[in-house]
Amino acid sequence: MQKSGQAPANARKDWENMDEDLAEKSGIRLHEMLCFALYGASHAFSRAYKPLLEPLGLTYPQYLVMVSLWEADGQPVKGLGAALDLDSGTLSPLLKRLEQAGLVTRTRAEQDERQVIIFLTDKGRRLQQEAAGVTSAIAAATGCTRQEAEDLRESLATLKTVLVESGSR
Repeated sequence: MQKSGQAPANARKDWENMDEDLAEKSGIRLHEMLCFALYGASHAFSRAYKPLLEPLGLTYPQYLVMVSLWEADGQPVKGLGAALDLDSGTLSPLLKRLEQAGLVTRTRAEQDERQVIIFLTDKGRRLQQEAAGVTSAIAAATGCTRQEAEDLRESLATLKTVLVESGSR
């Protein structure tokens, strides 16, 4: 996979005979599907995060919102949704629960009342210190070196870009 987000010109050609290969093998095999491997890895990550986030009172999606706000406080809901790749129907209930927990506030922008800005509360900022060990615990749980994890993350980001672009054609 090329790093530019473009699939190599020969990628489609490389997979053209896949249907014939599958027919010879009597069909699709789960353990041979890339999407199933990613699906399983995603579930494994969720299970690994759960015991680390429960003492913080967060779910994994809520944790992602908090990490994004720890990076840059005072984000518009629309920008937060774009950063997390979440639609407003998914993001709004997450933000409501975080607000009820006293971790964030939702404030209408002065210049444009239609825009809602999300700010961390003092409690939300303090939670960052409590969550400090989560990333290193997950990193250790993967068994990957830092370089392996960075390479894998980069490959997955490229894969996502290529899939999004191919879906829009």
